[in-house]
Amino acid sequence: MRLSRLSLRSHRSVRSQSKMAAPVWTSAKHLHRFIRSLFPPKRSLSLGTCCTNKEPPGGGRVFSGIQPTGVPHLGNYLGVLENWVGLQDRYPSVLYSIVDLHSITQPQDPAKLRSNVLDMAASLLACGIDPERAILFQQSQVSEHAELSWILGCLTSMPRLRHLPQWKMKSKLKNEGSVGLYTYPVLQAADILLYRSTHVPVGEDQVQHLELAQDLARIFNNRYGDLFPEPAALLSSTRKVKSLRDPAAKMSKSDPQTMATISLDDSPDAIALKLRRAVTDFTSEVSFDPEARPGVSNLVTIHAAVAAISPEEAVSRARGMDTGAYKALVAEAVVLRLAPIREEIWRLRGDRAHLEAVLARGARRARELATPVLREVRRRVGFC
Repeated sequence: MRLSRLSLRSHRSVRSQSKMAAPVWTSAKHLHRFIRSLFPPKRSLSLGTCCTNKEPPGGGRVFSGIQPTGVPHLGNYLGVLENWVGLQDRYPSVLYSIVDLHSITQPQDPAKLRSNVLDMAASLLACGIDPERAILFQQSQVSEHAELSWILGCLTSMPRLRHLPQWKMKSKLKNEGSVGLYTYPVLQAADILLYRSTHVPVGEDQVQHLELAQDLARIFNNRYGDLFPEPAALLSSTRKVKSLRDPAAKMSKSDPQTMATISLDDSPDAIALKLRRAVTDFTSEVSFDPEARPGVSNLVTIHAAVAAISPEEAVSRARGMDTGAYKALVAEAVVLRLAPIREEIWRLRGDRAHLEAVLARGARRARELATPVLREVRRRVGFC
């Protein structure tokens, strides 16, 4: 900020003396913007508070996306999807995208990808996403995402992307990541800004990517005039569900151990078996201590979340039980909670035409919002 104030004072004094100094002011202004693009200011991400007053009419717009990995797992449901359902009642404009463009940063079988998109659509509908209250669509069917991503990519510095933690992690696992993996945070920013979104539900591991979207909104606005709101984070208060076989890791669809993850379409017997084999420890009493007893605490977290009670209440209900008996109690609660979702997933899977129609209608509605925004972006950039 010192450079900005210094430039402003210089501009005011020089303007009164001579117009010959105008190039100095212009150079300083450009230098200031360049420095800000390389070293964006730190800020806190507010919970549900919009960073700007440039909102769509009616109280804000929510955008979020999920990769088409097929039927989600229990951790996805409790950590993300349950929150998505609730947001439909809190905001007048909500968009949820199945982000298949993001998914191809890793090799995909085309037939399996098509199937996974429909399985994800069926799962979202079964969990409570209502196409009348939210726009549910397939990302690749709205080409404006890719075009805005290119434009924003031209405003993004290489060091800014290189220091994002997920690039470091994923590229390290594969020794060398693709260009798509490197730049997908820019596409993520384009997903958000394309709809002039004001709020984005994110996990803690996505906060830095949302900060990139905020920075790109600011950089674009500084260069071409105000257009994009700076989207605010909606952080979930739900504790992360851990792997049933390794409570130090998150529950994940890609876990090679089949016993580690509960899928939303698992049968009651499969759920009971996976929880019966969940890793705990040698102490039979049930308690909640994530640091000292991560395995048992993960069971308590799951029980509390599916039963809509606190971890303390879950421990209270387990009083007098050993961990073996408690696993059976947790399995009963999970089966009860997931039964209607599982049945609806299977019903919707049998109606492919309905799923395709829902996504096609969602893409049309998304395009109606995206087209005028990208048209204005193109005009300001100088394409038309």
